Amino acid sequence: MATTNGASPEKTLFEQQREQLLGDVAASLENVLQNINKLNRSLEGVIAVGNEFGQVEGLWSQFENVMSKEPELPKEEAKEGAESEKAP
Repeated sequence: MATTNGASPEKTLFEQQREQLLGDVAASLENVLQNINKLNRSLEGVIAVGNEFGQVEGLWSQFENVMSKEPELPKEEAKEGAESEKAP
């Protein structure tokens, strides 16, 4: 509604509701942004803890590889073992 005295016109019901909704949306988006930042910090913490176990995992892998190998006999003992299997 326009006034003739030069003052700014009053806002319609639609404009008032639109401003209210835009304010609510802006507040909700700010809340979402804050929660995403919290999630990001939490994920960074989890990744940092996981990275701390990298060296430990490497040591256990080496240990597992060493323990899974068959002991190698020297060549002379291997020949004697093969001959003793043929003898009986």
